[in-house]
Amino acid sequence: MTNLALGPSWLSPDHLINTYGLWGVLLIVFAESGLLIGFFLPGDSLLFTTGLLVAGGTLHRPLGLVAVLIALAAVAGQQVGYWFGRKVGPSLFRRPDSRLFKMENIEKAHGFFEHHGSKAIVMACFVPVVRTFTPIVAGVSRMNYRTFATFNVIGGCLWGAGVTLLGYWLGQIDFVKNNIEAILVLVVLISVVPLGIEYLRARRKGQSAAPAGDSGDLAGAAPRAGGRHRAQKG
Repeated sequence: MTNLALGPSWLSPDHLINTYGLWGVLLIVFAESGLLIGFFLPGDSLLFTTGLLVAGGTLHRPLGLVAVLIALAAVAGQQVGYWFGRKVGPSLFRRPDSRLFKMENIEKAHGFFEHHGSKAIVMACFVPVVRTFTPIVAGVSRMNYRTFATFNVIGGCLWGAGVTLLGYWLGQIDFVKNNIEAILVLVVLISVVPLGIEYLRARRKGQSAAPAGDSGDLAGAAPRAGGRHRAQKG
């Protein structure tokens, strides 16, 4: 298999899988689903490649087991992200930028969560970067835990198992097997489309709105993000 022509070679999905195996995939999925340090890790392309390698016999594990374990890792990662955000609270929004923490990532997830509400937990699973930070924002907003857990399980299963199964199914098609690198690049590009749409939508909204509020006042945004959920606060 060829290396993905995006990003450093040590982050290419095939390198990660060949080096660390299924346990490495599970750890990356867990981190990318809700840990602050996981936003830069490959997600969609990693799952897709995992499915391809199972189909090709390179990864010697039953497809059902792989899909279930990946879904569980995604759900567990989001659970950790939620409780981290809930425990840390609004102080997270006042933290200055660092190498691992970028306020713009929290802002993107916050806007995504505000716009889509509870269903954002499911939708965010399919959007890089937003996937990592939305569970944290849900926790900071003190979203009702039962509501979060329900959408968390749905999203984790649809994304984790779904993308893996898609890679397995497409991996049995000759055209895909003969153009793996191009297909992986396409998967990455498609995965960032929702993020681009949200960015453009937020930019248009920002341009049309009067500059009444200061963007630096994000500390007060966390309580507002959970306003619709406080009635069911758990």
